Amino acid sequence: MPTRNSSAVWEGNLKDGKGTMKLGSGAYEGAYTFASRFENGKGTNPEELIGAAHAGCFSMSLASGLAKSGHDPKRISTTARVTLTKGDAGFRITAIELETEASVPGLEKNDLQKHAEDAKKNCPVSRALSEDISVTVQAKLIS
Repeated sequence: MPTRNSSAVWEGNLKDGKGTMKLGSGAYEGAYTFASRFENGKGTNPEELIGAAHAGCFSMSLASGLAKSGHDPKRISTTARVTLTKGDAGFRITAIELETEASVPGLEKNDLQKHAEDAKKNCPVSRALSEDISVTVQAKLIS
């Protein structure tokens, strides 16, 4: 499996600085600021991108599970609401709510919820956010 890359550049201090985040594929590049992250300013933020990744991963996992059970979905639409909370130790993501709608011929409502729970538990992004994964960092000072 390929390793995926994304990057970010931040210029200035936290409050007055600005930055850009970019997907390695080139499919997206967007600005972010203190205001776009902690207020309602223009631009994106890391939590929004995590939400998009989670919604996309979950939708694909749900489609896979449904197809394996003999129910090919016509369409799955998922929204992820990511909650960022400030606590004594700083900011942290405290909740992600996934809300999905699916058009699946021949599937019962209760069966969809069962498949959705399975997709939530098993999609790689859900797993990365709920398990202890290895994160490494290498820092290099430049002038």
